[in-house]
Amino acid sequence: MSSKLKKERRSNEEFEIMLSSLTLEEVIALKLELSTKPVSNRMYGFPIWSSLHAIVQDAVFKYAFSATRTQAEAMRFLGLKEQSFHILRKKFGLDDYFVDKEPK
Repeated sequence: MSSKLKKERRSNEEFEIMLSSLTLEEVIALKLELSTKPVSNRMYGFPIWSSLHAIVQDAVFKYAFSATRTQAEAMRFLGLKEQSFHILRKKFGLDDYFVDKEPK
């Protein structure tokens, strides 16, 4: 993930150092706060609580995919069988997500 985000110029060493000093809970809370600022801190109609499970699965799946060398390693890390892995890979759009794109 780090190298992908750096290639897209969405991250750098300084940002990652600052980010590493925060807890995961603080990162999530800050991201939610920042994403609601443009709408005056209101996110009415977005089912955040019921969406948490899918959001966390997506994040962990992307981490496993980027942190392991092979799909087999990622499957073992996640404790998934091959069929489930491929279903989730398609659901979370990983084939498109990790394609190198030109920086904006």
